[in-house]
Amino acid sequence: SVNGVTLRTVVEGQGPLVILLHGWPQCWYLWRHQIDLLTGAGYRVAVPDQRGFGGSSKPDGLDNYHIEKLCADIEGIRAALGYEEFIVIGQDWGCLVAWMTALLYPKTCSAVMGLSVPFWRFTDQWVNRPDAEGKFWYMKYFQQPGVAEAELDKDVENSLRTIYWVLSADSPSGTWMSQLEHPSDSNILDVFPQPGKFSSWLTKDDINYYVEQYQEAGFGPSINWYRNIGSGAKFLSDKPGLRFTQPAAFAIGESDDVGLYDPTWQEQFPNDFDDLRFVEVVRGAGHWVQAEKPQATNDLIMRFLNDL
Repeated sequence: SVNGVTLRTVVEGQGPLVILLHGWPQCWYLWRHQIDLLTGAGYRVAVPDQRGFGGSSKPDGLDNYHIEKLCADIEGIRAALGYEEFIVIGQDWGCLVAWMTALLYPKTCSAVMGLSVPFWRFTDQWVNRPDAEGKFWYMKYFQQPGVAEAELDKDVENSLRTIYWVLSADSPSGTWMSQLEHPSDSNILDVFPQPGKFSSWLTKDDINYYVEQYQEAGFGPSINWYRNIGSGAKFLSDKPGLRFTQPAAFAIGESDDVGLYDPTWQEQFPNDFDDLRFVEVVRGAGHWVQAEKPQATNDLIMRFLNDL
């Protein structure tokens, strides 16, 4: 129990604390290939379902998904487990929370590693892309109360299979960004092809587990994260000089379309860090890098941790 919510959290091992954060539409299970690695290396691992996901609390009201509350949840896990400091590693939305947690709690967050989403100072243009006028863009679609969840909840398995496939390296490069080729009044499942076959990274049992996590409460609580993008933007705009003082690292799949949101990110990315250890591209991986290429991702995680 932390910060007014209850977070279902896998806690394993003994040693320095590493907190692993998933994104959308995921849960703790995204990190299934990393837990034993880290406990075997002498770390205590905490892997929560973040609020709005899986077995954790799903409070009503958009304000309950403000970025500062999401970060306070992570700081709360540290305190609940009795640690003075922790290392955070996040992917997708979990990466955004990891970045922001490191900025908000520099005295207790001793190091930060991001996967899949570079540190971006989000503005309204992320939702209202200048190049998406009259075109479909999922972040804008998600702003409509009740609309996206009504569509995605109709067939949870098909919705998850589509999103996982489109953003993975199993789909043709650019498939996720092809949404911009469709008119703005489209639905999200209409702008993507039907999912093809997954390589070994996602099995039928994996899909079944994910479906169970979304069948009870649906997609609505987790989509509220997107409806609060502006909260992070305002926080950062009020603190333009805020920098990462901790050791940091970043990795992204070479076939991850999220990197195309701002093709110049590699030039700008290092500017906010005092101690950026490395930025790496994982060959053969899409967006779900730690599941698609677990060994390569594990090697990078251990490279970062061993260097601290």
